[in-house]
Amino acid sequence: MTETSRADESAPVADAGAIAPPRAGRPRFAKLWDRYGILGVLVLMTALMAVLAPNFLSFDNVFNVARAASINAILAAGMTLVILTRGIDLSVGSNLAVCGIVSVLLWTSGMPAAVCVLGGIAVGALFGLLSGALIAYLALPAFIVTLGGLTYLRGTAYLLTDGQPLIADDLGFRLMGSGFFAGVPVPVLLMLAVFAVLWFVLSRTRFGTQVYAIGGNPEAARLAGIKVKWTLVRVYVIAGACAGLAGVIFSARVMSGQPTAGETYELDAIAAVVLGGTSLMGGIGSVQRTLIGAMIMGVLSNGLLLMNVPYFYQLIIKGAVIVLAVAIDSLKNWKRV
Repeated sequence: MTETSRADESAPVADAGAIAPPRAGRPRFAKLWDRYGILGVLVLMTALMAVLAPNFLSFDNVFNVARAASINAILAAGMTLVILTRGIDLSVGSNLAVCGIVSVLLWTSGMPAAVCVLGGIAVGALFGLLSGALIAYLALPAFIVTLGGLTYLRGTAYLLTDGQPLIADDLGFRLMGSGFFAGVPVPVLLMLAVFAVLWFVLSRTRFGTQVYAIGGNPEAARLAGIKVKWTLVRVYVIAGACAGLAGVIFSARVMSGQPTAGETYELDAIAAVVLGGTSLMGGIGSVQRTLIGAMIMGVLSNGLLLMNVPYFYQLIIKGAVIVLAVAIDSLKNWKRV
C-alpha cells in the first residue's frame, strides 16, 4: 500500500451531512413567513370578508374598521412591551374602564377638557406603576398581580359610578372618540401616533434595547448593567398609560363613563400582540407587527358583524383565534429549541 493510500485512510472522513448542500427551502420559507406572513394573513382575511360580507370594502366601513380597532390596538401597543419582557397584563381592560370614568368625572366637576384627558391617562399610568412595582420589586408573578388588578379595578369602576353609566352629553373631549381631522377619524390618528412613538422607543432608544435584552435573558441583562427592575416598572407604566388613553377614547366615543367598558379587552390585546409575532417567551417582536395583528382582529370582528353572526358565535370564533395565535407562538418557540 502506498504512502498516499495510507494518508487517505488516516485522513478524517467528513460527515455526510456537512458535505450535502443545506436545504434552503424551509429556512427561506420560514424567513419569508416571519417577515410577510402576518401581512399576508391580513390581506387574505380582508379578501375573504369582502366576498362574504356586503359592503365590507366600502369607504365608510374601512374607516369603521380602523376606528373600532383603534382602542384594542392602543392597548396592544402597550401590551407588546409587557410581553417582550416575558410579562403579561390582564388588568388593561378594567384599567380602561376606570380611566374613562375618571375623565368623565373630571369633566362633570368642571375641569377643562385637557385636564380630563391627561387625568385619565395619568390614572392609567399610576395603576401601571403599582403593578410594575409589585412585579419588579416584590418578585410577584405578573399573572397574579394583574389578575388581581383586573378584579379590583373593575370593582373600582362600579364603585365610582354606583354601577350605572355616567352620562355626559356635553363632553368636552368627545372629538377624541368621534371626531375627524383631515378626513381621518381622530382615534385612528391617535392610534398611529402611539405606534409611531413606541416604534421609535423600541428601535431607536437605549430603553428599547433594554426591553429586548430583558426579554431575551433577564439575568444576562442584569449582569450587563441594565436596571432590570426599574425598566420593568417603566414598561408597566407605559402599558397603563396606553390603557388610560384607550379609556379616554372609549368614553369620548360613547359620551359616558361605563363601568362595564373594556370587559375581555385584555384578551383581544394579547391576541393582537401574539398574532403579530411577539413571542410570549419574550425578547422577540415589534409594535408594527402588533398593529397588523390588531387590524386582523378588527377585520374579523367587523366582518362577523356585517354577516350577522350571532354574538355568542363571535365569542367562540375569537376564542379560537386566541388559542390558534398562542399555538403558533408555541410552535415557533419549539422549533427554535
